[in-house]
Amino acid sequence: MIELRDVHKEFVNGELVTKVLYGVSLDIKKGEFVAIMGPSGSGKSTLMHILGFLDTLSKGQYLFDGKDVSQLEDDTLADYRNKKVGFVFQSFNLLPKTSVWDNVRLPLLYAHGKTDIKDVDDAIRSVGLEHRKNYLSNQLSGGEKQRVAIARALVNKPDIIFADEPTGNLDSKSGIQIMSILDKLNDHGKTVVLVTHESTTAKYARRIIKIMDGKIVSDEINKDQVRFDGDGQLK
Repeated sequence: MIELRDVHKEFVNGELVTKVLYGVSLDIKKGEFVAIMGPSGSGKSTLMHILGFLDTLSKGQYLFDGKDVSQLEDDTLADYRNKKVGFVFQSFNLLPKTSVWDNVRLPLLYAHGKTDIKDVDDAIRSVGLEHRKNYLSNQLSGGEKQRVAIARALVNKPDIIFADEPTGNLDSKSGIQIMSILDKLNDHGKTVVLVTHESTTAKYARRIIKIMDGKIVSDEINKDQVRFDGDGQLK
């Protein structure tokens, strides 16, 4: 699904050039559950932004489903972003005085200008929030808000989900519930890329890519992956 070849990223502000990524190369296959792990400032979020079409690379090549997307125009990137990927962020990014249902349907409006009621209901059901769909998002707990964010990421039926520190604002119990949902989505064939600085979060992924100072320092199968049973309980 994803092929990066010798990707570099730098930010230019006048005469100041800040290099963030140095020759990153990696492949992510359809159906994988990958954690990109590194400390603050390592370049992991910049890498996710490039993978998720939120930013462009400075040098190198990015193939998505075999198509070179390295130099696409902003409008085309936005179309890919709306239709191919779903995002889950640490800060939830929900509209506060808007219902769960309306928050979840937003990507459909952006991508298609219309709402498929069944798709919205199915996405909300997939995260177990049918009983909250008419609540305002500011009436929800942190864990529920993150579940709404996951439903919103799913509603367009994306090829891949990027989760950036999805448990960062949650207590441990809510964090486990969120990881259980991501694990279940992966079991059903969804590709999941998790970005985190915490080993306690990365342990749920099947593969862990570690990045440091803008370079990949390791890329290994997680032999100690933590899994869930069919009821979403830790095995």
